[in-house]
Amino acid sequence: GRLVSLVGTGRRSWRRGSPPHPLPGARMRWGAPWGSGCLVRAAHTGLSWGVTVGLFLYPTDLRRQEEQGELLQPLCFVLLVLCSVLLYFIVSLMDPGYVEQDAEGKETVREEQKAMIPQQVPSAVRLRRCGYCMLKQPMRAKHCQACQHCVRRYDHHCPWIENCVGERNHPLFVIYLAVQLVVLLWALQVAWSGLNFELSWTWLLHNFLLLVSFLVIAVFTVVVSLLLISHLYLVSCNTTTWEFISRHRISYLKQCKEENPFDQGIFRNLWKFFCACRLVTWENLYFQGDGDTV
Repeated sequence: GRLVSLVGTGRRSWRRGSPPHPLPGARMRWGAPWGSGCLVRAAHTGLSWGVTVGLFLYPTDLRRQEEQGELLQPLCFVLLVLCSVLLYFIVSLMDPGYVEQDAEGKETVREEQKAMIPQQVPSAVRLRRCGYCMLKQPMRAKHCQACQHCVRRYDHHCPWIENCVGERNHPLFVIYLAVQLVVLLWALQVAWSGLNFELSWTWLLHNFLLLVSFLVIAVFTVVVSLLLISHLYLVSCNTTTWEFISRHRISYLKQCKEENPFDQGIFRNLWKFFCACRLVTWENLYFQGDGDTV
């Protein structure tokens, strides 16, 4: 009877579009989507360098400076593009903060991860066990169904980097957005400098690729600007995209008396986010504000 019940539950879960819950003690690993990840990373790299080369093929400010032997700005621009591409790959390929487990099913203990529930925290508090990979989740962690991992301080799964944004790579993700925005704004100005508009088909055919590049750069500039502003706001409040959107469904936020139990003030939040190179025991901070037991 138990087997039939489990099979029935699994079928219903698959009909809803989510994988069935595993049997007790099992851990489900579907593997990262390397195929789509490689395509997305190749598209990002090709688009970045394709637009960069295009800006030097047309009569833009960078090309005029290059022809006059003034190489400082062209070199700085190329180096900035290279820096943004390298940051992209670092953020895309690094561990976002996976909750790990050793072969025997015990939680891996690291120096920065010791005492996930400290002694001063009420004994009624327990780490929640994930229904997919059967790991005990620290506070603010969430299971990502795209990556098939539980991620510490989960923010969101970004399809453009084909990786989760979590506690380990979130600071670099924000830095990447800032560098990318500088590149886009500079490229937008450079592309505009090469567009001497004329009402003729000859001009349109000759400058078609530069015009398309300008429009693509403009769209990405708006998107990256909005992303950077939203993430800086969330970081300054010490909250995440997931917590901001799904607050009404997150138990430790629903049952907390404070609006945001992790907020320590703008400057301290920013300092700890960008400069604290270690994982944080969020249970400590949560119960300092007398949050209700979850």
